[in-house]
Amino acid sequence: MEQFQIETAQNISISQNTAHLGDRMLAFLIDTLIIVAYYILVIILMVSLDLDSGDSWTMYMLFSLPPFLYYLLLETFNNGKTVGKSALKIRVVKLDGSNPTFANYFVRWILRILDISLSSGGVAVLTILLRGNGQRVGDMAAGTTVISEKKRISIRDTVLRELPEGYVPKFPQVTVFSDREMQTIKQMFDDARRKGDHNVIVELSKKIKDVAVITTDIMAIEFVDIVIKDYSYYTQD
Repeated sequence: MEQFQIETAQNISISQNTAHLGDRMLAFLIDTLIIVAYYILVIILMVSLDLDSGDSWTMYMLFSLPPFLYYLLLETFNNGKTVGKSALKIRVVKLDGSNPTFANYFVRWILRILDISLSSGGVAVLTILLRGNGQRVGDMAAGTTVISEKKRISIRDTVLRELPEGYVPKFPQVTVFSDREMQTIKQMFDDARRKGDHNVIVELSKKIKDVAVITTDIMAIEFVDIVIKDYSYYTQD
């Protein structure tokens, strides 16, 4: 699973995890099975109605619209997710991390003809493997990619912060917080930084200063990070 950096309007760098190729292929398989199952039900229904050839063709074209528009409609109205993508916890986003517009979804949907239909998925697989940010041709044209929303467990999820050797704390007042309170602070800070929500970080900084009686001119994002590290220093040392 690779990462790509994006810059928010507040000049905060955050990382997005590109969806693993295996997850994308499995999501595609799930969506394909749903479409195939739909077509089987349509055929059974049309046979049971015993229509003449003209009416049968009209009904078939009408019933073919939902699977034809399946990816476009679901990704547009379901936050970049089809049923398969939802099951694998992946979704389509723009390269700046924001939600795509209908035009973005439409471009990547149209180019499925080249990426997947005409090449049996070969072009899509090749471009995803070659591109560092998980884009197929449709994504490159639309300015989108597919990210994973799965949580990755690391040492930072079990301890507050890893500290460099010789770390010198700045704010001993942070010991007024309990472990649970500091874990909440860390989670809110990490989530806000990942989403580029600078307002949350500023409010969190103000609250910490009020509770711990700290006065400093350090920028909010740097201050909260120092507080978490300082708490780790005092509680783990």
